[in-house]
Parts: sequence; structure tokens; C-alpha cells
Amino acid sequence: MDIESLAHLLHETADHHAAFEAVAPPHDWWDWYAAYMSARHQGRTAQEAAAAAGRYMEEAKHIVVSPA
Repeated sequence: MDIESLAHLLHETADHHAAFEAVAPPHDWWDWYAAYMSARHQGRTAQEAAAAAGRYMEEAKHIVVSPA
């Protein structure tokens, strides 16, 4: 992945993490970022990646966010 593409993906990831961060208990942001970026790399949409990152945080890190 070239630097420009990686920078764009990091910016997108930060934007989507902000919504999770606002309602989540304390957590390590890099765990959510890694799950989101992995899902995007696998071809999932931004919304699917955010959902995958949320599931990862719940299942692997026990960070649970209540549904709105």
C-alpha cells in the first residue's frame, strides 16, 4: 500500500473510531484501528468494517458498547 492510500485509510479509520470512542468505555484505540483496517483491507465497506471492529472489541477485548 502506498503512503497516500495508507494516510487516507488512517484518516477514514480515525473518523469512524470517533463514533465508537464517544460511547465506549476506556480502551486502546489501536485495537479498534487494527480490526477496522483489517476489514477494509479484506474489501469490506466502511460500515461493515466499523461493525467488525466493534465485534472484535466486544469478543476479544471485552469492551462492550450498548446499542443506541
